[in-house]
Amino acid sequence: MDSSPPRPGTVQAVPHDLLPPDPFADDPDDPAKDMAYFADDLDEPIDERARTELLADLSDLAVYQALLEPRGVRGIVVDCGECDQPHYHDWHLLRASLEQLLADGRMRPHEPAYDPDPAHYVSWDYCRGYADGVTATESAY
Repeated sequence: MDSSPPRPGTVQAVPHDLLPPDPFADDPDDPAKDMAYFADDLDEPIDERARTELLADLSDLAVYQALLEPRGVRGIVVDCGECDQPHYHDWHLLRASLEQLLADGRMRPHEPAYDPDPAHYVSWDYCRGYADGVTATESAY
């Protein structure tokens, strides 16, 4: 087993036996029991194509952060198709979410950014275009 410290921004899996006990264990009035139909089917691991795409996204994200964070960009904004609202993801939160999706096949819900300043977030397409522009400029020399 690797004993090196985790990389900053990585999500560490917590073994089930170290989690606090379920306060509603064996309670017939457990409020979560009716939510079982919301559970994702975790029996199917992500397929190889999705895994490859996630690894590419994580690689791209590292490049985008390296290029844009020094310029004051705090992360990426994503337009949500479900609620029609923009979702603001700081670099570390998006990385942790993608790593969790890669490891678990799903992302846990998380708290949205508190009062984000939209001027500090850019779209994934903007990041891609910026990185392409930097690459084209550097290869011209």
